[in-house]
Amino acid sequence: MSENSFQARYDLTKKSKLKTFYDSNKILIFSSIISVLIIFITLSFYVENKKKQRIFLSENYIQAKIYLESGNKNKAVELLKSVIYENDSTYSTLCFFLIMNQSLVTDNNELSDLFQHLLKNNKFSYELKNLILFKQALLNSNFVEESKLLEFSKPLLNNENMWKPHILILLGDYFTSKGEYIKAIEFYQKIFTISNLHTDIYDHARSQLAVISNE
Repeated sequence: MSENSFQARYDLTKKSKLKTFYDSNKILIFSSIISVLIIFITLSFYVENKKKQRIFLSENYIQAKIYLESGNKNKAVELLKSVIYENDSTYSTLCFFLIMNQSLVTDNNELSDLFQHLLKNNKFSYELKNLILFKQALLNSNFVEESKLLEFSKPLLNNENMWKPHILILLGDYFTSKGEYIKAIEFYQKIFTISNLHTDIYDHARSQLAVISNE
């Protein structure tokens, strides 16, 4: 009997404490619940919005390719540029590479501006960023001064990455074309300090060094 009475008093005290806690903190409790709901709804909206945006960008990319196939270059370029400026690391890059590979923009300064925008406003994997940097150097090797080209090449030269041999070849060829053979030799020779490259890269460097030695 006494045990039942004790248990009843314990339950009553426990309920009383819970009620007191609830009464003292109900505003905080409701605020927390509302905050969680708002965060959940906001995240759901954000995810859904991003999903719709990516679908929209993919459709624009496909439509641009359709314009190209039908010979409507101007509309294709306009659409591709609009996607680039949406700053989606996947579709912005795809559109930019399509512009480059198809030579849809021939103004080097405009292409350089697109490069800078792409790199500045998107996050890329390490090697994809290096690929973009290599393409930037490749483009600029056609019209910028030596100091500017070396500046573009520096991130690839100073780090180990799969595009380093290619930038060394590019710079070697660049200086060879200008008749600056000492500089060209320096870059070609660095190729042989890198292990396990494709034989074509070593062969190209050897071939160019042989040409230079006969000059």
